[in-house]
Amino acid sequence: MKHWSKSRGLFLSSVATGAMLNPLNSSMVALAIPAIQKDFGLSFLTVSWVISSFYLASAVTQPIAGRLGDLIGRRKMFLGGLLLVAVSAMGAPLAPVFAVLIIMRLFQAVGSGAIYPAGIGMLRDHIQERQGAALGFISLTMSAMAALGPTIGGFLIAWGDWPAIFLINIPVLLVCFILGWIVLPKDEVRKKLTMQELIRKMDLLGIVLFSVGVVGLLVFLLSLERTVNVAAGMIGVVSFLLFVWHELRTRIPFIDIRLFRSNRKLSLVYLQYIVLNFIYYSLFLGLPSYFQNGPNLSVGDSGLLMLLVSGMGIITAPLIGRWIDKSGVNIPILAGNSLIVIGALLLWVFFGHAPLLVTVLIISLIAAGCSFGNVTLQAAMLEASPAEIVGVSTGLYQTCRHFGSILAAVSLGLIFGPQFDPDHFTTLILVMMVAGIIVVLLGVMYTAIKPEPAKATDLIHNN
Repeated sequence: MKHWSKSRGLFLSSVATGAMLNPLNSSMVALAIPAIQKDFGLSFLTVSWVISSFYLASAVTQPIAGRLGDLIGRRKMFLGGLLLVAVSAMGAPLAPVFAVLIIMRLFQAVGSGAIYPAGIGMLRDHIQERQGAALGFISLTMSAMAALGPTIGGFLIAWGDWPAIFLINIPVLLVCFILGWIVLPKDEVRKKLTMQELIRKMDLLGIVLFSVGVVGLLVFLLSLERTVNVAAGMIGVVSFLLFVWHELRTRIPFIDIRLFRSNRKLSLVYLQYIVLNFIYYSLFLGLPSYFQNGPNLSVGDSGLLMLLVSGMGIITAPLIGRWIDKSGVNIPILAGNSLIVIGALLLWVFFGHAPLLVTVLIISLIAAGCSFGNVTLQAAMLEASPAEIVGVSTGLYQTCRHFGSILAAVSLGLIFGPQFDPDHFTTLILVMMVAGIIVVLLGVMYTAIKPEPAKATDLIHNN
């Protein structure tokens, strides 16, 4: 890390603390929905936009923030993202109407979404030694916050009602900003861009088409559980087609579509990550319904078992990081993908016949496979991405996570229907088996490609 080597721990602590804000705030809010609904006197469908708006904004803004960080500096984007989250943390509890709360939630999504691509970009630039272990630490932190978010949210709401889940960000932000200001390396001195040059390099038309396409498709997917929003789906598809057409013709594209054709490793990383998150969120969102309606466990007992399952990611992440440093990403990718299929197959064979604890341990195998993928695919993405566009690549990587999670939520709605039946979980197991086989095949295709050094000049125009 050049002269920051003595501060490796502080550097990673700063990046990890910032990166954890997105999964923490996306998972804490679920328990606040009833209280927000009561305070503002709205329907559940309306209040659910507190969750949906966060996912939509995060999915759209992370590649954009990554691109902006590539151009103006990642440290600036990291610290700027923290300031946006601070605005939401202070403004949301004071929201006089629901619309203001949604605006604050969007600030939270955009700010926390900008932090991750900036932080990972700085990690790639300034940590060359034991980079896998560093990524494992970041993944551990994010997995822990995603797993513990509902529990933390429950305690905070019991203590200070729903505003507490926003206010808790303030001390975290204060520590992270001070730490980041001190230890994060300054951005490289580069020619200062005029506003006109920045707009030209950002490709605003491409960003608009990309944003409309992502929002249209995600709104369409979210509507599949209720009345299908065909118009949103059509707008999304048309916008994406126009986006591809525009990006292939513009001189400075927001996302160079040629990248996915010439850099097959990066494309396969994205596809694996979508499927991986589909499997993980199918478990994470589907298990509570099974625990409470199958074995008829209490909410508290269900939460403890969920912590056991989620804890696999916390336990395995740092170990996988060290493995990557020693052997590279190929073998860990294949091992993790294989664990998912083995776990799903064992679950299908023993489901309904084995003791609950055995079932949970088998499910933990699938969770461990997903944890392998979280760390290894992150490392593979950085390895395959050209240095000049690592911010955009990292942002797109996170957009894939949101697509996978929303696909999982939609699938669960279609499989479980209006009334959960334990037999529905058997169908979900079969779906996860198929998804597991797909991710194994994608992993085999990835490892079969011989590594080639990324040539950014062939993939993106910087003039």
